[in-house]
Amino acid sequence: MPSTASGVAIWLFDMDNTLHDASWRVFPMMNAEMTAYIERHLGVGHAEANRIRSHFWQRYGATLLGLVHEHGVKAEHFLEATHRFPQLRRMLRADANQRAAIRRLPGRKFVLTNAPRDYALRVLHQLRLIRLFEGVISIEDMYQFRRIRPKPDARMLRHVLHRRGLRPARCVLIEDTLQHIAAARSIGMRGVWFTRYAHRAARRHRDLTSERASLHGRPGYVRAKMTTLWQLHSSILR
Repeated sequence: MPSTASGVAIWLFDMDNTLHDASWRVFPMMNAEMTAYIERHLGVGHAEANRIRSHFWQRYGATLLGLVHEHGVKAEHFLEATHRFPQLRRMLRADANQRAAIRRLPGRKFVLTNAPRDYALRVLHQLRLIRLFEGVISIEDMYQFRRIRPKPDARMLRHVLHRRGLRPARCVLIEDTLQHIAAARSIGMRGVWFTRYAHRAARRHRDLTSERASLHGRPGYVRAKMTTLWQLHSSILR
């Protein structure tokens, strides 16, 4: 798959539920923090806050965007308040075998995440992955015309690649979220659907993700579907 005339592919890895099993403890805690934030700042009860969080996730692809667009919440304040996780080390679970797969993968490697930079760096340090990547593209890098545009915004993807001199045709996005892969494909990137942790996510977010209902299929815009990063190695030998 990824070999090109100008060299091997540039790999862009999502982080949560791709580089580690965020559905185990991180996502439940993150959802709880987001719901509590909505309770405090919108002055609603727990059930309504949970409904708003879920609704914004479905409508905008990120709870943050709904709060920014509809309630004027400051993105930086929301992200700092919902990603503190003082017990982060105990909340992370990942397979060391996957770390070895990334290490042996040829080409340039970046993390591309909607998470804030501080949280992303803490996760990568704890998982001993930080040295495997040339850089981290976090939500702080996803501003365009003074507006925050996280994944799956295709304009943002094109913008962040251009700033780093990366050609979309050479980039492969490894993601657990189909909506993000579809956006990447629309600008000429290739997408790998990483489903290693998808069944756990489906149980926790059954009401949020239509893509989880089709785990046994593969949409046409997805170049490959994988459950282990070692499959990326075999794909580049074709």
